[in-house]
Amino acid sequence: MKKYVLVGTGGRAEFYYGAMARDFKDTCTLAAFCDINQTRMGYANQLLEEKYQHPAIPTYHAADFDLMIQKEKPDIVIVTTIDRTHHSYIIRALELGCDVITEKPMTTDEVKCQEILDAIQRTGKEVRVTFNYRYAPHNTKIKELIRSGVIGKVNAVHFEWALDTKHGADYFRRWHRDKRNSGGLLVHKSTHHFDLVNFWLDTAPQRVYASGDLLFYGRENAEQRGETTFYQRAYQSEQAKRDPFALDLEGNPHLKAMYLDAEKEDGYQRDQSVFGDGISIEDTLGVLVNYKSKAILTYSLNAYLPWEGFIVSFNGTKGRIDARIIEKSYVNSGGEKAEEGQLEQLSIVVSPMFDAPYEVEVNTEKGGHGGGDTVMLQDLFGMPEPDVYSRAATHIDGAMSIMTGIAGNHSLRSGNAVNISELINL
Repeated sequence: MKKYVLVGTGGRAEFYYGAMARDFKDTCTLAAFCDINQTRMGYANQLLEEKYQHPAIPTYHAADFDLMIQKEKPDIVIVTTIDRTHHSYIIRALELGCDVITEKPMTTDEVKCQEILDAIQRTGKEVRVTFNYRYAPHNTKIKELIRSGVIGKVNAVHFEWALDTKHGADYFRRWHRDKRNSGGLLVHKSTHHFDLVNFWLDTAPQRVYASGDLLFYGRENAEQRGETTFYQRAYQSEQAKRDPFALDLEGNPHLKAMYLDAEKEDGYQRDQSVFGDGISIEDTLGVLVNYKSKAILTYSLNAYLPWEGFIVSFNGTKGRIDARIIEKSYVNSGGEKAEEGQLEQLSIVVSPMFDAPYEVEVNTEKGGHGGGDTVMLQDLFGMPEPDVYSRAATHIDGAMSIMTGIAGNHSLRSGNAVNISELINL
């Protein structure tokens, strides 16, 4: 039985500690929480006791991370803090003799990425990155189809990801809106998508060109559309009551306990206006990527669309695959029934070069990502079965996914295509 501690008890943390407390009591010991905010850790313990019937566990302030490792002696540290701090906890955990499971993205820029890779080589410990999209049955089916050779060698991929005005807007309310915290959507969100391409094609990116801007959210864009009424945050704002983009923390007991009641400690406001000042991330992005396999990716991400999901097409030497997946909208950790990646529509069509197109059946299960989340959690905390698709993501997978977005960020600044080999040494 392995012992775990978790650092960062915000919206993503319950996905892990809830699963351990509910489903993996025989293989996991959840030993401690660590955070900058005691109120938030207290709420996590409340959920453990009331929702999962698990005893409360010790809590440690972030400044006492080393003390926690010394006293609790965990085998594995789970990192679910804001993205810009991932590298600090990953590297220190490795140096103190622990393996690490980290939320995506592994980190936000090439310098921090290189520091993580060097620490892994120096310590000999392991870092796993949790790419749950790999485990979604439809994404695994795409991998299976490509690997079967049904459309031959894939030469080009067109990949469009749509974030809607509920989930997409959420990145512009919270800490992600500051690019220093998240690396922007090309790193924080697109890491999932770039990892899928690496996974599907069994290749790695080489050269990246990106274009994008903040074209919908932010005060300047709203003013240009004729808006004249603005507010800083939704809490106690009369203007926010008339804004469909506003998030009501007081009206959501879960978000109130996790964020509104906790902000007195660290000042973090979860409900900032998406049409306020200070947003430094893009909401409209296009990327062109060249891969080692010679394949080409054209990719777009838009964060203000009427539906959520993706359309991807693979052009091969023997035909084409078209997939369209629409997901249910949600707010991160909103306490709603709709979870990340739950499906509303799913279609995968194979078009052989000299035969009739046909739709491929995909068996999905209950839970996030068509049941894929359940499989990934079993892989992390249970007794994983042999996986012919190698969906468990290593630190190399984590690095290759973020380096596409990081190179894209360099390209946004310079206007030039960027070679990944010039940024990082693998």
